[in-house]
Amino acid sequence: MCRNIHQLHNFEPPATRDEIQAAALQYVRKVAGSTRPSAANQEAFDRAVAAIAAATAELLDELVTSAAPKNREVEAAKARARAEKRYAS
Repeated sequence: MCRNIHQLHNFEPPATRDEIQAAALQYVRKVAGSTRPSAANQEAFDRAVAAIAAATAELLDELVTSAAPKNREVEAAKARARAEKRYAS
């Protein structure tokens, strides 16, 4: 999985359209192997991002869980602590 794509399910507040779009863009960039497509490939690239964003939004709408929603700030703090420990010199 792309390291830049973050978990979007079961957060309070729920994932925004911008977060879903960013995840779709990162996925397409990874699969395509480039961050900026050529002019000849731009339309296909944009269609793929839109399709993946739509599928992701549908998936998130349909997923169910009995777990309590995670707090974004708490999870971000945990990630920062892990990064500090990992990259400490």
